[in-house]
Parts: sequence; C-alpha cells; structure tokens
Amino acid sequence: MYNTQYHQHDISDSSFLITGGAGFIGSNIVEYLLKYGAKKVRVIDNLSTGRISNIEPFFSDPAFEFIEADIRDLDVCRAVCLDIDYVSHQAALGSVPRSIKEPENTNAVNVSGFLNMLIAAKDSHVKMFVFASSSSVYGDEKSLPKVETKIGNPLSPYAVSKYTNELYAKVFQSTYGLNVIGLRYFNIFGPKQDPNGQYAAVIPLFVSKIMGKTEVFIDGDGEQTRDFTFVENAVQANVLAMLANPKSIVADIFNIAVGESFSVNQLYHAIQNQLNSSHQPTYRETRAGDIRNSLADISKAKTVLGYNPKFNFDKGLAITVDYFKQLYS
Repeated sequence: MYNTQYHQHDISDSSFLITGGAGFIGSNIVEYLLKYGAKKVRVIDNLSTGRISNIEPFFSDPAFEFIEADIRDLDVCRAVCLDIDYVSHQAALGSVPRSIKEPENTNAVNVSGFLNMLIAAKDSHVKMFVFASSSSVYGDEKSLPKVETKIGNPLSPYAVSKYTNELYAKVFQSTYGLNVIGLRYFNIFGPKQDPNGQYAAVIPLFVSKIMGKTEVFIDGDGEQTRDFTFVENAVQANVLAMLANPKSIVADIFNIAVGESFSVNQLYHAIQNQLNSSHQPTYRETRAGDIRNSLADISKAKTVLGYNPKFNFDKGLAITVDYFKQLYS
C-alpha cells in the first residue's frame, strides 16, 4: 500500500462491500479502506480466481469480514448487501481467451452475477454502486485515444459481458434510482496479480518466465499497444467514485488509465532491463478477440471524479517487477 490518501470524506462510519475482494484489484481496494479506518469492509469471493493469501493480512482487523460465496446466487447477494453503504463490484471472470473458450461461464458470472448484485444493491438502498468495466468495450473502434462516448463492435464474449453491465447500470439508475458509476479499466497491473494458470496476466507471466529462463510467448508481432495502468490508480478511481456526489455523476462511465501507450515489445524489454536479462521471447499467432491498439482519454475522469493517476508506466512497473522478483526468489 502506498502512502497517498485519495478521499476527503470521513469513512469511519461507513460500510463497504467489495465483491471479488480476494482478487487482485479488489484486495488492493480492501487494503486502502482498512488503512483509512472504514467502519466495515466486507468481502464476498468464491475464490475461483481470487486467493486467500491476498486477504489473509486483514483477518485480524475487526473491521474486516470475509464471506466465501458466489454472486450467481441472488439470495447470497441480498444477504451481503445488508447494512452496506458503498459497493465496489470487482467480481468477474476476466480474460478474453477464457471468454472465447467458456462463453457460458463468462455470461453467468459477468452478466447474471452482475444483475444479481444490482438487484441486491437496489433493495438495500446502497449510496453508490461502482463497478469494473473494461476497455474491451471499445471493440473494433480504431480511433485513438479512446473516448467514453465512442465505442465499436465487441470482439469477444468478455467484451459483450462488460458492455451489458454498462447497459444494465444505466437502466437501474433510470428505472430504480440506483446510484451507479462504471470504470473502464485499461490493462491494470501490479502486486497481487495472479502469475499462475492458463490465463495468467502478462506482466507477472513475463517476469516468472524470464527469471525461470523458460519459454516466453508474445502474441502476434508484439507491436500491439496498451495503456498499462498500475493498480493503485484503479484503487484511487474506485474510492473517488464510491464517495462521489451522486447528484451529479450517477450512471456514468469513466476511462481509468494513465493516458500513455506502450507496445508489448516495449513492455517485455522494460522487464528484461529491470531483471538484467537477455532472455528472448518466442512469437506466435495473434490472439483471437484482441484489440490492436489501446490508449485512453482520461480527461473526463480527471474533470468529473478528480482522478489523477499517481503512477505512470515506469514507476508502476518497477514496483511490480520488484514485488514478483521477491515472490519468485
């Protein structure tokens, strides 16, 4: 956790629910809220992709509560929303390739589970419901930088699920008066990101493979670009959004990124340099469903939310590589 406070409000009398709170981004949000004295921070996670190790340090905090359960169960969602002021909905099945292989599971968690949480939050009259959307929503829209109002056709079931979340959010605001804000994440990375499994994130995967001197794959020519965004910037955005004035911001979508673009090749070489390694990658076919280039216009989040990313690519990558170096050494 880094020593920057993003909120002005006193949260000592506020209760927060973080869905997917044992996951990468969710557990970092939990850490921030506990650090700054939230009255209660409740986590629901079925541990399908989240990890107990991400939240174990919080078990001794009396303000922390963990419920191992699944958002695909509406009764569970209703139960965990009781007495909650603010919701940060991070629970999802990520990964474009996984969604192409398992569209039914992606839909069940990301759409049906999301709808359950909206219903539960509405019924419990939460003050604000913030959810994680994705830059994948931009689909085949080629213009750069990406502006919230201009999206294309989705290229994967994952993108469809996240766009569906945005549509449901607007309907729940207009129909039921639920205060909702969506955050379109651009390639979030950092400590606690899962380095293992079939759908491991690219940065911890690169670090582990380079350190282990095992084969590293880069999809396509590696010149595809991304707005790599350090996780602490996503934490800031969630905190600002949850505590935002609902009279002026509800049912809106914001890009959450840095506003910098780097290719996968540049990323790989930066990690190589930090690890003092000459280990070379292997290039393979382009991955289905991937966007070629991605760069965010973050002016709306800056103006409306007061979002101001503190960690650029270089700073965030140095912290992240150091974290995984220690983890693997």
